[in-house]
Amino acid sequence: MSVSAACISIDDPESLARIYPHQNEKHFPIVLGQMRQRIQLVKTWGIQPGERVLEIGCGQGDCTVALAAAVGNSGHVTAIDPASLDYGSPYTLGEAQAHLRASPIGSRITFEQADPLAFLPRNTETYTTAVLAQCIWYFASPSTLSAILSALALRVQRICVSEYALVAGDPRAAPHVLAVLAQAALECRKPTSESNVRTVMAPREIRSAAEVAGLRTVSEERIVPPEDMYDGRWEVGAVLADEFESEIRESVANERERAVVFAMRDAVRSAADSVKLKGESVHTMDIWIATFAK
Repeated sequence: MSVSAACISIDDPESLARIYPHQNEKHFPIVLGQMRQRIQLVKTWGIQPGERVLEIGCGQGDCTVALAAAVGNSGHVTAIDPASLDYGSPYTLGEAQAHLRASPIGSRITFEQADPLAFLPRNTETYTTAVLAQCIWYFASPSTLSAILSALALRVQRICVSEYALVAGDPRAAPHVLAVLAQAALECRKPTSESNVRTVMAPREIRSAAEVAGLRTVSEERIVPPEDMYDGRWEVGAVLADEFESEIRESVANERERAVVFAMRDAVRSAADSVKLKGESVHTMDIWIATFAK
């Protein structure tokens, strides 16, 4: 089903989800859950019509869609990501971004394949808002975040951030918290990582990085994601997969360190089994949402 420009509204998750690529109607509810959560973010940040937004770490563009709906025809979203255009699943970044460029909101979006720290010095544009939506854990190190925030502080009026809070406000999300920590314990022992979890930073550390960049916290809150956002299930599934065990054996040489990662994996399994015994499914952990300014 196509979506006309007249149907585009930040208050209509279904129409926005239909702009985003999905394989079929069976896959659509997954996209809808993701879009509901992105709309939560955009509304909490108070993105307004006419804003010029710089989105860091846009990926396939799910948050980009919500931002483009919020800024309207008088605004614009510049969405950047350093990943290769053939990265991602079920759609690559290149496929998803091409799909969105051809959509009714395509004229509101400019996609850039670039490292933020390389893009900002060569770009002279100024923006009302910079957005980092659940992308910080993809960074190579905590110092990468500090450098990006310092560069953004010179170019934008405010910086809006969301990241997983490492808190299970819903007890069913406890396995998700443990799964992320297990992945982080493995990935930090690799010279390079292509995981979804490369550098885990809690809200306290992100606030500290913002303070070092000369930013103050304007607002912050924690939300429980929608029921149909499945990130928690996916991360738990990744940790319990046979491939994760193989990676532990290949990447963790020290016997004691390897035992720690295996113990964390066992904790994930036990927590997930406890949720399953109650006839329920793993939930996604809380998300921390904050706004910073000079």
